[in-house]
Amino acid sequence: MTLVELIVAIVIVSVGLAGVLAVFQTVVRGSADPLIRKQMLAVAEGMMEEIALKPYAGSAVVPAGCARATFADIDDYNGYASTGICDLEGNAIGHLAGYDVAVAVVADPLGGVADARRITVTVTRGADTLNMVGWRTDWACDSRDAGGACLDP
Repeated sequence: MTLVELIVAIVIVSVGLAGVLAVFQTVVRGSADPLIRKQMLAVAEGMMEEIALKPYAGSAVVPAGCARATFADIDDYNGYASTGICDLEGNAIGHLAGYDVAVAVVADPLGGVADARRITVTVTRGADTLNMVGWRTDWACDSRDAGGACLDP
């Protein structure tokens, strides 16, 4: 084997190795994306479940900071926004500091059901955004007046 053949072999191996390392770098850089997406989904699902478990109607409550413990019904969540994720009492969750959440609850008839609310939970982290949409109806109302308002206590 001559010196020229050895240099050519080293160049070929170096180019191949550079290509493999470039692919490896791309894979490693994107490997955190699924984790971020799963965390965003978990935050959105948790907020959606928290809202859906509340009564349909009640009185409006204004939150203190990002605390939600005083929220009595689903309409209290309308306009809720938090920079960073907090628990019900308003304590920041340190590991989720880079995430933001916003909630919109609007009256929107659903397939002929007049008493329905569309709940939209938006979770963001940097440039990534996840929207989750759910519906809540006043299924517990047995009797209504002529205007369609619930008569149940």
